[in-house]
Amino acid sequence: MLTKTFQRNDLIGHPFKDQDLLKQALTHRSAGAPHNERLEFLGDSIVNLLIAEALFSRWPKADEGALTRARASLVCESALAVIARTLNLGERLTLGPGEMKSGGHRRDSILADTVEAVVAAIYLDAGFEVCRARVLPWFEASLAAVPAGKPEKDPKTRLQEWLQARQKPLPVYELVSETGDDHAKHFHVRCSVADPAVTTEGEGTSRRLAEQQAAAAAIEQLDPK
Repeated sequence: MLTKTFQRNDLIGHPFKDQDLLKQALTHRSAGAPHNERLEFLGDSIVNLLIAEALFSRWPKADEGALTRARASLVCESALAVIARTLNLGERLTLGPGEMKSGGHRRDSILADTVEAVVAAIYLDAGFEVCRARVLPWFEASLAAVPAGKPEKDPKTRLQEWLQARQKPLPVYELVSETGDDHAKHFHVRCSVADPAVTTEGEGTSRRLAEQQAAAAAIEQLDPK
């Protein structure tokens, strides 16, 4: 199994000199040490830098707000999970028995973390320039799809601005429930708008994602288009 895993580097696009780096990047903490959490930490910063650099270069007239929103949309959990599926990282993950039974290889949070870990592994294996050359093509379609300088604002920002424009109270987000193990949390959040009175709920693998979902539902009720 391991031999098969490490021979299939074609979708990642990088021939690793140090195969142990790739092995670690594809090992979830549920499978024991060495796992990919430290690589994920490093990869998170590298991905943000690569996308910030790409946007800065491609959008010379965009302001900080537009650049920040675009980067957030391109490196969010769901976007990274799409990349992981494109690279078939899920089927290559080494997971503990519990995660294997619960379908961890399909979970967005685990897939997104794995992408970041693989990015860090490439960086450590070959340096920043090679890492940029290998990784940016993974984001090319998403980069091209974002309207230049005008990325859509996230639901929480749109809801806040909609209410502020009408001098209405800001929404209140309340955590309804938090379930699951540390590595597989599930959040249930309620969004309450006082005027006009609207209450919506959202769920996700992080509190932020649940709040965004609840805000999106509120916007849909308040400002249907």
